[in-house]
Amino acid sequence: MSKIQNRKSKIQNWAVVIFLLWGGGCGYQFSSKGAEFPKDVKTVFVETFANRSRDMGFESEIASALKSELRQRGELRVVDRLEQADAILSGVVRSFDSRVLSVNREDEVLQFEMVLVIDMSLRRRVPDELLWRTQGARLSELHSGSRGAVVTSSSDFKTGTLNPGDVRQFTDIQLTETLRQEARERLAEKFARELHQRLMEMF
Repeated sequence: MSKIQNRKSKIQNWAVVIFLLWGGGCGYQFSSKGAEFPKDVKTVFVETFANRSRDMGFESEIASALKSELRQRGELRVVDRLEQADAILSGVVRSFDSRVLSVNREDEVLQFEMVLVIDMSLRRRVPDELLWRTQGARLSELHSGSRGAVVTSSSDFKTGTLNPGDVRQFTDIQLTETLRQEARERLAEKFARELHQRLMEMF
């Protein structure tokens, strides 16, 4: 009987270890179990993001997109001075890279993938307390690499600044740079929407 109980105890211990390892790897962490967004936090100060990537300046773009998203949603009021804030939202851009996703038979790039990896945290200002954080959150956005890969009927193209005539007139270099900038803007907006959702739902 004691051997059976010991075996059950070991199985339960391993189950706990596996659960902790699995749960800790999801990237998003609660400040406490069953946490809800604090009702007394009504104003937020968005700190200047740290940038560890090779792309200097993107941290300002995503911070601006985040402030715009917060203002549009209205649950939290963005303030310009730290002393006015109930909480402080800060972030670190770990990496922001673009890689070739696909090529054709002539080795022309058809598609690029733009990838953002970021850490974010929300702290109560007084008393200093961590309310929520996300580590290693990964978001990506695709863009075409040549005119042959551009789909003018796609929703991304239609919401961009180009029209079908531009595709014919631009060189591949001009077209790729324009599409890259549009993908960059979409990625910043996607980050702002997703972060806002996860922040307000505290997950």
